[in-house]
Amino acid sequence: MQITINKIAEQLKARLKKPLPGNEAHLITRIKTKSEVTFPNTKETAIPAAVLILLFPFKDEIQFFLTKRTEDVEHHKGQISLPGGIRENNETLEKTAVRETKEEVGIDPNSIMNLGSLTPFFIPVTGYIVHPFIGWCKEKPPTQVHDVEVNQLFSVSISELLDENILQNEEWNIRGYDAIVPYYNFGKCKVWGATAAILSEFKLILKGIVN
Repeated sequence: MQITINKIAEQLKARLKKPLPGNEAHLITRIKTKSEVTFPNTKETAIPAAVLILLFPFKDEIQFFLTKRTEDVEHHKGQISLPGGIRENNETLEKTAVRETKEEVGIDPNSIMNLGSLTPFFIPVTGYIVHPFIGWCKEKPPTQVHDVEVNQLFSVSISELLDENILQNEEWNIRGYDAIVPYYNFGKCKVWGATAAILSEFKLILKGIVN
């Protein structure tokens, strides 16, 4: 993809100040169940959390990190996620995203430049409301994985995300419910659920910038 990290950062920063696709994008990867599923958690009582899509140039591409969570974490065991976690001590949500990225994959916060945020996404099964932020680094940052929380670290390119063939569907059984699950198949990992919803919004925004 012949676009520089500086250029896309400039375009994203401007675009994120405008109205976002939000729910329209989230519906693209919404899990469909054959029977109605209800959860006790509500947006009104949601626990604030934040994640970071961190862009960086590598091998003539612009990439970002995904993590595979360990089986030792409390929620979303073994799933593919963006670096992030729960807000602590009334810190800003941007600070949460950057701090958790440091804790999980060892990236120096001073190397991260913030571009803005996407639409918050509520996860009824866990009761979190996730605030996605987008940042960038001038070069691929050194990483050090926190092996209690992160089993594996992946990097994928925005050109992979923009591939229209990457969105696929499978029939799964989740918590005893039969479901059709849309997911992004990056080959090395499958991304579904909240992370897929967040990447769907990011993808729609990217399509308006790079195409």
